[in-house]
Amino acid sequence: MRGLVIKNTGSWYQVLTDEGNTVDCKIKGNFRLKGIRSTNPVAVGDYVSIVMNEEGTAFITEIEDRKNYIIRKSTNLSKQSHIIAANVDMVLLVVTVARPETSTTFIDRFLAGAEAYRIPVTLLFNKVDTLSDEEKVLLDGLMHLYTVIGYPCYAISALKDEGLQPVRELLSGKTILLSGNSGVGKSTFINAILPHLELRTAEISDIHQTGMHTTTFSAMYPLEDGGWLIDTPGIKGFGTFDMEEEEVGHYFKEIFKFSAECKYNNCTHTHEPGCAVRRAVEDHYISLSRYTSYLSMLEDKEEGKYRSGMKR
Repeated sequence: MRGLVIKNTGSWYQVLTDEGNTVDCKIKGNFRLKGIRSTNPVAVGDYVSIVMNEEGTAFITEIEDRKNYIIRKSTNLSKQSHIIAANVDMVLLVVTVARPETSTTFIDRFLAGAEAYRIPVTLLFNKVDTLSDEEKVLLDGLMHLYTVIGYPCYAISALKDEGLQPVRELLSGKTILLSGNSGVGKSTFINAILPHLELRTAEISDIHQTGMHTTTFSAMYPLEDGGWLIDTPGIKGFGTFDMEEEEVGHYFKEIFKFSAECKYNNCTHTHEPGCAVRRAVEDHYISLSRYTSYLSMLEDKEEGKYRSGMKR
């Protein structure tokens, strides 16, 4: 029997079968995917084969080939990856300028990871109704930065349903992954798009200005006009998997563009003479924040923080 994994609690999976039934499933035996050191071999969005048992539950016996998937550093095991979702058409990355502040390093690492798996990303700058005049200037600067690079940006207030109509039009017929740090308003966004779900939301910690997890498992919800919206627990960090040191620059669009003019083909854009990328940073064609994020990802590789996953 074939089905789509629509929920993952970490200990069991809910599968929507082609016949329209939902079945609770476990993984049978030592189920592992070749070439991927992952804490969760099965992810939301996977198409799987299942075998029913006498108790009315089932075992997942096979995963179909994925169109794509996106992974991050495992929370507990830094040398393993965690597959966030599979077979995704687009990611909506929810970020906030303040309360809490989403760092550009996190944004850039996420974008690079999505580029590595060829998944388009749209940035949703949420809570714009709460911003001071100074914070609005920062918002405008960030939206300009990422729009110029090639990432669509939307300023929204999910709580007040402001700026959401063009975003709603993006969703129709697609499998969309919603991601971001804890506290940026992902659950509030889902409640605005799918109000019948009535997902729980939480206040931001006044002391640390950080969010608290309100989603503890991954799940995908059907959209009214077709397609799916995938909700996942908030992400605190984003490690660099499945890319060699010399590949990191390929996943920063503007760095890759200027690297074609570097003197050396294997330029790391850190110290080499004739580096067009460093010259572009000096001339403000490449943002210093983006270049700094690139360097931080190179540091990960140099220190061997994250073991590579599947090689292509």
